Amino acid sequence: MMERGCHVNIAMTDDVGTNGAAGSKVVAAADQKQQQQRGSTVSFHSIQYKVPQRSGFLCKRKSGHRGILFDLNGIMRPGLNAILGPTGSGKSSFLDILAARKDPSGLLGEVLIDKAPQPPNFKCLSGYVVQEDVVMGTLTVRENLRFSAALRLSSSVHQSEKEARVNHLIEELGLAKVADSKVGTQMTRGISGGERKRTNIGMELIIDPSVLFLDEPTTGLDASTANSVLLLLKRMASDGRTIIMSIHQPRYSIYRLFDTLTLLVGGKMVYHGPAPNALDYFTDIGYLCEPHNNPADFFLDVINGDFTATTKARGSEDLDFEELISSRQSIQESLVEEYRNSSYSSDTRAELERIVQERKCFSYSPAHAITYNSSFCHQLRWVLKRTFQNLMLTPQTSVAQLGVNIFLALVVGAIFFGVKEDQSGMQNRMGVLFFITINQCFSTVSAAELFIMERKLFVHEYISGYYRVSVYFLSKILADIALRTITSVIFSSIVYFMIGLKSTAASFAIFTLTVTLVAYTATALTMAISADQSIVALANIYMTITFVFMMIFSGLLVNLPSMKAWLAWLRYFSIPRYGFAALQISEFVGLTFCDEALIQNTNMSPAGTNRSVSTVGPTCTGEQYLDYLGIEHTTWGLWENHVALTIMMLILLIIAYLKLRYIKKFT
Repeated sequence: MMERGCHVNIAMTDDVGTNGAAGSKVVAAADQKQQQQRGSTVSFHSIQYKVPQRSGFLCKRKSGHRGILFDLNGIMRPGLNAILGPTGSGKSSFLDILAARKDPSGLLGEVLIDKAPQPPNFKCLSGYVVQEDVVMGTLTVRENLRFSAALRLSSSVHQSEKEARVNHLIEELGLAKVADSKVGTQMTRGISGGERKRTNIGMELIIDPSVLFLDEPTTGLDASTANSVLLLLKRMASDGRTIIMSIHQPRYSIYRLFDTLTLLVGGKMVYHGPAPNALDYFTDIGYLCEPHNNPADFFLDVINGDFTATTKARGSEDLDFEELISSRQSIQESLVEEYRNSSYSSDTRAELERIVQERKCFSYSPAHAITYNSSFCHQLRWVLKRTFQNLMLTPQTSVAQLGVNIFLALVVGAIFFGVKEDQSGMQNRMGVLFFITINQCFSTVSAAELFIMERKLFVHEYISGYYRVSVYFLSKILADIALRTITSVIFSSIVYFMIGLKSTAASFAIFTLTVTLVAYTATALTMAISADQSIVALANIYMTITFVFMMIFSGLLVNLPSMKAWLAWLRYFSIPRYGFAALQISEFVGLTFCDEALIQNTNMSPAGTNRSVSTVGPTCTGEQYLDYLGIEHTTWGLWENHVALTIMMLILLIIAYLKLRYIKKFT
């Protein structure tokens, strides 16, 4: 029966990358016949894992490697398999290696699935529930499960079958009462912690995985809720699933549910075998658990060298009690050595040798591959739908941002209301155009949260084969562009007419286009800076420094033609400069700020040029002022700023995508 389950997995593996009919038939047949779930047998052989150790300034220099796991051997069969150990024992690293979610560069050894090599896309075929819940909080339980079904099941599976699977999981996980309730975010109250955890489990069970991994599923849950979650897992394990999880200090009602127990300390194995036999094993080697003591607590006490809750069994002459209690390290080494010499270890190694002899040969590439069950357009439609829905249901990123822009437009419009065409009007125009440009830049700082706040969700869904990086990136860009366009148009409409700028349709269109394009380019810069960051505050610091630096070269604080040549070239990297220049050309060309007599008087200047007029008398026309600033006010002089902003935006978006594409996704 186990071999039949393996053949099903291989068929699904072939289907994932090609969207062929074989995998879909397997899924459909499984649904129609409602066969009992069959889990796979996971065997691990001589697993060792090392990570580079860094030192020096900012820890950038490698100084050797540090061992995390050492010579781990064992078998995980269908049932509830628990990995237990103190903090820092390597539980999560070991679980990630079994689930093919660890960087393979420092890994030695091999993991076999049903006596066959681990497929390169095993991470996409198995289920993995991370320690911190990663689920879209603005969507309902049913909507989250539908999202997983739409992207992780083959496109050839009919929508009615996907919906039936979602409904079945809702019933199986006990989520019927909250199926149409929002999961909840930091801003809005949602379902309980246990229901959220079951929703995460359901997201992984959609693909009917042969192996389900869970990283400390009881974290953040109270004792009763944690117990209910483990009862659910036990029920699924009893149906034939292979469930492997790491867990820290479970209560007794949870411990007694385990079928197999693996104890780790310092990356080494202390026990691996049937969970009910663990107490007898420790008694045999000289450690007796007191009555009414939780076995899980007892194991951790022994491993950590805490003998206040343990007693040495009398009559044991194999171990020297005084040597064991001399130091924690010697105790741990003794426990590791005891297990290596035990019958459990020898029996496991003998069975592993038989597995190796019966090993099935497949030409799998050792590389970690991400494969998909749906097309690019199908993924884009679902991810874009979820992104817009999340945007609309998150007031701090939609309604609040729109409200702030309207309020700011009213304030600016009131301050510069009815600007006049005189010398003070020239100054006021310069001030308000500069403020609008800088405001558009700094208002895009909120875009830093687009990738940072959803980093864990994106990494988990990408590794699990939900969607391509390009799909996620494009959906975020389109959603943000839509929001920026709406806010920029509304802001421009209020400000432009309240201030009383040039009353022509062309000038208003150029003003709105420029303001919107500045927002787009500044957003692209924000994304390029924050795409590989994990802390919002740090990304905000980088962006603030960058925008302040650009503001200096915008053309208001410093007269750009007067700057030294070795420094003046930096102005070409200033986003506000292009936006400010375009707004100035659009507004100042064709305006006069003096009466006719003064214009004629200044035009009779001996210098005979417009530029010299500004040095001997007041600047009377907009063209004269633009000449003084060194701004070319021809048609191309206007549109070259928009072209420059567009080119900068495209370059910055490419940088942001490449950062997101090559971000570290495996720990």
